[in-house]
Amino acid sequence: QVQLVESGGGLVQPGGSLRLSCAASGSIFSINFMGWYRQAPGKERELVARIFDDGSTIYADSVKGRFTISGDNAKKTIYLQMNSLKPEDTAVYYCNAPYNSWGQGTQVTVSS
Repeated sequence: QVQLVESGGGLVQPGGSLRLSCAASGSIFSINFMGWYRQAPGKERELVARIFDDGSTIYADSVKGRFTISGDNAKKTIYLQMNSLKPEDTAVYYCNAPYNSWGQGTQVTVSS
């Protein structure tokens, strides 16, 4: 079993930046990827970014060039640096890992 604890998030103006963190604990030896999803009100949860053990990454088209996912593989901790934030980035952001592991979610609100 894997436990995920997120931190970061909050309220930011359009064009601003935020950084999210997620730390995994428990059966971390079995983790070969971690990532971030988000869910806006009335919308389905969607993949934002994912990082694999070999350091490779994937991003949703909507965040390419603005968001960067990184991680410390030994600590099983990942980060999501979000720059040039837009109102449409407003959502609850969830950390994700194998075996249907999810964090509690952290709210990101982009508004003036």
